Amino acid sequence: MPPAAETVLDEVDGGEGAGSSRRRPGLRSRGWLVPAVAAPLAACLFTAVLLGLATALSRTYPFGPVTRNVVDLGQQYLPYHAYWRALLLGETHGDAFLNWNSGFGSNFLGDIGTYLSSPFDLLVVAFPADRIELALYVVTAAKISAAGGAAALLLVRLRPGPWPVAAALGTAYALSGWTLNHGATVPMWLDGLLAFPLLCLVAEWARTGRRPLLGPVVVALAWISNFYTAYMATLGAAVFLVVRLLAAEEGATARRRIAGVLRAARSVLIGIGLAAPLVVVVFLGTKVADPTPVTTFAPADATDFLARFLPATEGVTSPALFIGTPALALALTLPFNRAVAPRVRAGWTAAVVLVTLSLQWEPTHLLWHAGASPNGNPYRQTFVLSGLLLIAAWLSVARGVPRPAALLASGALLGALAGAAGGSVEIDDWTFPAFLAAAALTLAAALLAGQDVRRRDAGADRNAGNADREAGDPDRKAGRAGPGLPALPALSFLSALAVVLFVAAQAGETVVTGKRIEEQQRSEVAWSPRTGPWHASAAREVARADAWPRHRTDPGEVPGGNDVLLVGGQGADYYSSLTAEVTSSTLTSLGFGHYAKGRHPVTLDNPVTDVLFSIGTRMRSEPTEPVRQDARPRAQLTVATTPVPPLVTVRPRAARAPRPGDSAFVRQELLLGSSVYELPRDTRRTGRTLTARCPAGSEVWLWAPEYKGPARLAGEGASAVDFDGRPPAVTAPMQTLGTVPASGEVSIDLLPRKAGTELPRQPVGCLVRARLDAAVRQLTATGATRVSAGGHSVTAELPPGSTGVAVLAAPRISGWRCAAGDAEAAPARAYQGLVAVPLDGRATTVSCSFRPPGLRLGGAVGAAALLALAATAGFHRRRQEFTRSAPADRSAGKVDG
Repeated sequence: MPPAAETVLDEVDGGEGAGSSRRRPGLRSRGWLVPAVAAPLAACLFTAVLLGLATALSRTYPFGPVTRNVVDLGQQYLPYHAYWRALLLGETHGDAFLNWNSGFGSNFLGDIGTYLSSPFDLLVVAFPADRIELALYVVTAAKISAAGGAAALLLVRLRPGPWPVAAALGTAYALSGWTLNHGATVPMWLDGLLAFPLLCLVAEWARTGRRPLLGPVVVALAWISNFYTAYMATLGAAVFLVVRLLAAEEGATARRRIAGVLRAARSVLIGIGLAAPLVVVVFLGTKVADPTPVTTFAPADATDFLARFLPATEGVTSPALFIGTPALALALTLPFNRAVAPRVRAGWTAAVVLVTLSLQWEPTHLLWHAGASPNGNPYRQTFVLSGLLLIAAWLSVARGVPRPAALLASGALLGALAGAAGGSVEIDDWTFPAFLAAAALTLAAALLAGQDVRRRDAGADRNAGNADREAGDPDRKAGRAGPGLPALPALSFLSALAVVLFVAAQAGETVVTGKRIEEQQRSEVAWSPRTGPWHASAAREVARADAWPRHRTDPGEVPGGNDVLLVGGQGADYYSSLTAEVTSSTLTSLGFGHYAKGRHPVTLDNPVTDVLFSIGTRMRSEPTEPVRQDARPRAQLTVATTPVPPLVTVRPRAARAPRPGDSAFVRQELLLGSSVYELPRDTRRTGRTLTARCPAGSEVWLWAPEYKGPARLAGEGASAVDFDGRPPAVTAPMQTLGTVPASGEVSIDLLPRKAGTELPRQPVGCLVRARLDAAVRQLTATGATRVSAGGHSVTAELPPGSTGVAVLAAPRISGWRCAAGDAEAAPARAYQGLVAVPLDGRATTVSCSFRPPGLRLGGAVGAAALLALAATAGFHRRRQEFTRSAPADRSAGKVDG
């Protein structure tokens, strides 16, 4: 190793206390600057190329015709980014506090903090509205590439070494199995992937007493970008710091170690405090969110667990541990590599083993996930283990190729792992061919590098003999370069070829894994089609019909979900981890359907609920061709506009509260204040047939939230209507089956797709349109005469003398404050789940505004953290001035003496 590199190593590993001003010549030398710049840049570029190649080989958009919108990527993250673009460009009715489009009014600041607060997400404004899929892919690729660069930078900061290998290992981290299997389709988690190496750098700065201001800023950015995975990355960085402190040089004192821990704690606390205005809002939003069923953690099968280290494996019931066979082989050499200090080997080996075991133990599983076992993927923290493995790989290879004994031990462990995983259900047809090819190339790279080391050692022995002979020859000694002017060793042909083979093995295996995971996901999980003509047509029609806030426009069902975020309008469709329980429960009780265990309420095409929520314009779509993975869907759209009451109506104070067991029809009538359904007193079920009596000409509605299968009115020409109830994840919305015949006899044929389907006590309601029209006229006559809406506020003018309760057609989620007339604003009341304001007959206006809960508290914490950061800056500046003045004072003393 050249002396310049040794200088860097001494500075980085040894460190200085706070306020140290000792010069760091290694950091200024070309030996540091080249890897510090080249490794991250190469890792970024290499990562982007490999990600694009895997996407292209799987024929996935944007390098192929097939959709990549699997599961929540298409139903949640893509629509959110479309709406984020519109909001940033001023094209929405809502603002950063409130989203008027979704769920009839939702807390958008919480959603920003959950899904959209990464600086990378601002890139969406650079793309047109009809290229939002491309924008999201670019955001995803940018995050993954940046994570690769950050990891490579961390590696070369830990220990000097061959920067091409550091770049390859950085790419291995960025394109680990966790990224390819989970992160690439959950874009906000990728901010945690980037945060881990950056927070490890913050830990390193704290350990050496450097960058006391930049450290908290990096922590704040990590927690603002995505606090959920930033929490996991922070735990991982704590593990990193502990190992670095315990594995430090023997001369490190306990006082210095404790000081490093305290400085790290200061950076983390100030950083989280700076992020508090957003984090507190999200945290309080989760407290009122619709609860998901409690999940009990079950460790993955040992065979499946080991199989996930291998390429081309996919799934959510076991951790995605793939980092590439070459990188894993290097990591496994560390415990046996005698060129690495024993304390370093022991510390990092213990860290990797303990973190690996923590994935399978429930108490530590809960610790990684902040005390709550998540639904779906239970191994969301796996990217931290990937990072630790790649740090271990780098520490083993940075000073040179591990010796044959270490390589043999690593190979034996790899072989045992592959053998033990052979029977796993996670194994793909491509797994072992890719593994064996990568292992063969890695072995060839190791042999070439070992041959080069032996040649260099032989040359060094010859040079040593020449030096001994020259010792007595002053003339020959005078021609030698003096100490302190070393030349960086040239990369030999064998070394270059070894690096090429190593990189090729890592790259090829990663591309194959990315390709297969894309293909397996599309065949095994739910997917949404690409955005296309259907969405564009819907967006145009919504823009043409939009009359907000006079009334709402509902775009109906558009493929993908979160329709109103993609095409505009103000409907019920809303999918978020922060969907308020009051929103979900209120809409479900009124007959709306939902997905995601209640966190994704969907539109309901029902005239009564249209009246309740002032939906004056409704769109309906019929696809003109089958919806396929490799095509952009088209549809025929119709637009219907009907009279509805205004957004703010006046109701009598006395209204019966809903009772347990009330049907959705009864609850609609209670909220409407009028009886509009004829509810059969005796609905009989005989086998697969429901029979009842209703007024001739009324509309038959079936409310069967748990029913899965078709239903239709008996008789010629009646078409079947499909219900898709799959409790508790999915409930079916109520639907109309047709018109009651002149006989008044209603007979409904049920063809359930599963036995034992339960129906509600009152599944059938017959809507009498004349009664509904009368209710609309009454609510319109007594409702607001004028309604105006701001980004997160509503003001309504009422008829003089209005008494009772003014009701805003929006769920009463936490954060609404209202006032009647000139009264002081107070927390809004609730009327059957909607926002309500009591009236005394004197007020002629009501006003309501929404402020996300936790905003004030978070702002106060953020201000305190900002003061703490300023105090840290002042202390650091004074410490630097004192350190600089001390040598001058000592020199002056010597002169005086």
